[in-house]
Amino acid sequence: MISRVDAMKSLSAGFVVLVVLSGCSSAEDAGPAAKGRPPGPAAGVVGLLDGGQGIRLGSANEQALPKGWVQEEYALEGRAISYTSEDSLPADGVLELAKAQSADYRTRVVVRRPGAAEDFNGTVVVEWLNVSGGVDANPDYSYLADELHRGGYAWVGVSAQYIGIEGGPVLVSTPLSEESGAGVGLRALDPERYGELHHPGDAFAYDIYTQIARTLRAAGDSGVLGGLVPSRLLAVGESQSAFMLTTYVNGVQPLARQFDGFLIHSRGRSGAPLGEAGSGINLVSSITGSSMRIRADLDVPVMVLQSETDMLFMLDYFSSRQPDTGLFRSWEMAGTAHADAYLLGDISALFECGAPINAGPQHFIAKAALGHLDAWVRGEGSPPKSELLAIDGSGSAPKFVRDADGIVLGGIRTPLVDVPVDVLSGEPAGGSIACTLFGSTTPLSAARLAELYASPQAYLDAYAESAANAIAAGFVLEGEKAALLAAAAPARVAP
Repeated sequence: MISRVDAMKSLSAGFVVLVVLSGCSSAEDAGPAAKGRPPGPAAGVVGLLDGGQGIRLGSANEQALPKGWVQEEYALEGRAISYTSEDSLPADGVLELAKAQSADYRTRVVVRRPGAAEDFNGTVVVEWLNVSGGVDANPDYSYLADELHRGGYAWVGVSAQYIGIEGGPVLVSTPLSEESGAGVGLRALDPERYGELHHPGDAFAYDIYTQIARTLRAAGDSGVLGGLVPSRLLAVGESQSAFMLTTYVNGVQPLARQFDGFLIHSRGRSGAPLGEAGSGINLVSSITGSSMRIRADLDVPVMVLQSETDMLFMLDYFSSRQPDTGLFRSWEMAGTAHADAYLLGDISALFECGAPINAGPQHFIAKAALGHLDAWVRGEGSPPKSELLAIDGSGSAPKFVRDADGIVLGGIRTPLVDVPVDVLSGEPAGGSIACTLFGSTTPLSAARLAELYASPQAYLDAYAESAANAIAAGFVLEGEKAALLAAAAPARVAP
């Protein structure tokens, strides 16, 4: 097993609203506060982006939009501020920020939405696009797409960070990194479409995200959402974006109050740093940073969604674990990895990690988390509480408590872990540093399957019962029942 220090060295070596003005100017003041939101500048809408090579958004498992949905891309601009803090990583999450510099920016957003107002549920999911692979990517859209489409949400992907626009070091490489233009940046990848974009550095990313939220709240006037008028904005982000949102929710949200809820997906022990002008954030400083919880005095719901991989070793969320409260939920998912075969799609077979990468149930649970967060924000009740993953913290190095087959105990359970044909784990079987994020899938032997299940029908009966329990507990949505049942593998069981 690679040590935390060695992993850091390897990673280091490898990179590894209210008033909106149209045209090319940004609003100087967003008008009076609404619902307790203080006034502030919104991003000005430059207009639709078209031409060139089309929308560039990294995704290995892209779901087709439903009939009647619209996908568009807009350029937005403004003048954003950076922040400073005397205590940049407070353990309790109470991050006190002060304004620092200001700089001009022009970035882009990708919008996917119902084409008809009557099909819109009033909630906009605003994803902080992930740049760990050296390109803007939308992992949470991939995980959540079925529920986004089914529920009538609008989704907006925000190019908030420097690397996505300007290029820079690649944190996580894949076999297709070079082909995809990883690390080059949108401006250089497609100058015809994106050549006028510019990003002043990740110190300004937090305020860029805020200003775009203000623009979305005024979307009925700005046209970014095609006339749809949002009632709620939910901030979501996975992996590096979750580190950024951890800092955002602890420091910026209390000042700007633009989001009605947060889904922070696969964070580590700390938050991201406040960044510098002219460069992207060095995520190694986040991974090695001190533990920081989500602050307890927020007045909007926050859900933290964690895989096995996120809990120990390199990411070490375990050291920042905190109890649920009236406005905080942490869900820990058994049998899951930081990134998995569902997210990576066909390219998952290209990784040599000593065993197939994790094929766990994360996407089923993530869609339930979104559904519960939206209901929570609407005032329709809080999400169920997750059992914690079983971790023995008594020794010098915490470790998971696993059953005789190697499946972790505790956490949110689905039939893929409770009625197994594979050992699904957040720990890799071997391979590169990238493989430490992908977990593993280890088939159970024929002899072990025969011990567990008398027949394929016995397996299916147990699987269906477990699926019903997961749905009844609220950790899988009823709308996912057919897909969850279809994931059963009775052919693996001898008759």
